[in-house]
Amino acid sequence: MQGTIVKSTGSWYEVRTDSGETVQCRLKGIFRLDETKDNNPIAVGDTVTIDREENDWMIAQIFERKNYIVRASPKHRGARQILAANLDQCLLIATMASPRTSTGFIDRFLLTAEAYHIPTLIVFNKQDILDQKGLKKQEYVSEIYRKIGYPVYFTSTVTGQGLEELKDLLKDKTTLISGHSGVGKSTLLNKLDPALNLRTTNISKLTGKGMHTTTNAEMHYTSFGGRIIDTPGIREFGLMHFLPEEISHYYVEMRELIPQCKFNNCMHDNEPGCAVKQAYLDGRISEERYLNYLTIMADYKANYKHWEE
Repeated sequence: MQGTIVKSTGSWYEVRTDSGETVQCRLKGIFRLDETKDNNPIAVGDTVTIDREENDWMIAQIFERKNYIVRASPKHRGARQILAANLDQCLLIATMASPRTSTGFIDRFLLTAEAYHIPTLIVFNKQDILDQKGLKKQEYVSEIYRKIGYPVYFTSTVTGQGLEELKDLLKDKTTLISGHSGVGKSTLLNKLDPALNLRTTNISKLTGKGMHTTTNAEMHYTSFGGRIIDTPGIREFGLMHFLPEEISHYYVEMRELIPQCKFNNCMHDNEPGCAVKQAYLDGRISEERYLNYLTIMADYKANYKHWEE
């Protein structure tokens, strides 16, 4: 039988078959990924074939992925974790307060999604808790991403703002839902489809940050059509396995300027004749995006060697 991985808990996998049945499966034999540093050979969203062997269902075949998205493994230095596969889009949930989502985090996520050719929608949640200062800051940040072509939406689970529009965006799509812990992913999904009944919790009073309610990525089938993949809240979205000179190619506003740079290997920092830096100085690239790019490049200088070992 053929099916889709809907949950992974280590050595066991939940597979939803094409007939709608969900079964517990184990891996058949040894799946090796010697050419990669992935610490999970099978991810939520993978299409697989399963066979019955004695009393157990076994995963016998993994079909080729159309795409996937990764983060640096939180447990194994130098390894990466595939969050999900075969996606139509990503939904990045951000908040301007309780907790605040930085543009640095947003840019790292967008960079990764661009690298794997996955369209991303940005949703600013918790509109009901923002004061005038927060709303002004949100408008400034959201405009950064609107200008470079990312769709931006605003939601509140208290007032219902934006929920119907968001439901329409998710319908008949496979969507990865991501964001910091505490931005309200599970609460938002429960409002969109109460039948999901996802577990929620409050912001930590000690740290002001979210506490994890989702421990493993899991796919849910919604009552209004479509599939959503809820992921663990991510404190830091670690980038890896790109060449340093590739990073600017995944900044959508830098991409078209790169051929205009004087040097083919321009890193867009202090090189003469850099079209990207000139665009930043002219105000055509936002200061936040450009400074985040430099920070990401600095991280690469510090970490690139051990990723390649």
